Amino acid sequence: MKKISENTFRKYIVNISLGIMLFIVASLTILGTTTSVFGSNGYSAIYKGNPNKNNVSLMFNVYMGEQYIPEILDILEEKQVKVTFFVGGSWAVKNDEILERILNCGHEIGNHGYWHKDHKTLTIEKNMSEIGLTHEIIKQLLGYEMTLFAPPSGSYGQNTLKVAQDMGYKTIMWSKDTIDWRDQDENLIYSRATKNAQNGDLILMHPTKATTNALAKIIDFYTQSGYKLTNVSENIL
Repeated sequence: MKKISENTFRKYIVNISLGIMLFIVASLTILGTTTSVFGSNGYSAIYKGNPNKNNVSLMFNVYMGEQYIPEILDILEEKQVKVTFFVGGSWAVKNDEILERILNCGHEIGNHGYWHKDHKTLTIEKNMSEIGLTHEIIKQLLGYEMTLFAPPSGSYGQNTLKVAQDMGYKTIMWSKDTIDWRDQDENLIYSRATKNAQNGDLILMHPTKATTNALAKIIDFYTQSGYKLTNVSENIL
């Protein structure tokens, strides 16, 4: 991957921002200028995969913890497991080499917004900007088209759901939350990741030291229990 210089990147961000603004204007021409919450018909978030298949997904939401990702990738490679990394746009532009390694290892990449905002409180325009800018950055850095969106902190409203769907995204939540960003206890993380395991589980994690320490044990639990660890896209089919 070609390294982007600081000046080139600034120009690149300006061009992307202009493109996003034009997209918003065009979209608002179709949708109207209202920023009120839309009705729920046809718009929903996904909290679990297909209950008829024994698939389970590990999901890493990433705005920090890049120092732990190489070890996480090594463990995943050793265990021959593919996962989904939801990355923040502001993180991605500072960690392009790690991002490229994630992709080269065969893992799925999803959209986690640009600035880790509370999407439930955002207007149509701001939801478009957060999701759209991150989409374009990943596309330019990796040539990769993301199709999954994980709202930061799991916060979303009908504006978020409608914008995500209109931009070709599925909004992804979780059925199990390890809360590893708060509780740095690998045994607790393991327990939360594996308790009452079910088909289609979507397990939320972050790149922390404690999660890295618990990861191999979590993978072993699921594989030994007869589950298949897949990325999110395969799980929700």
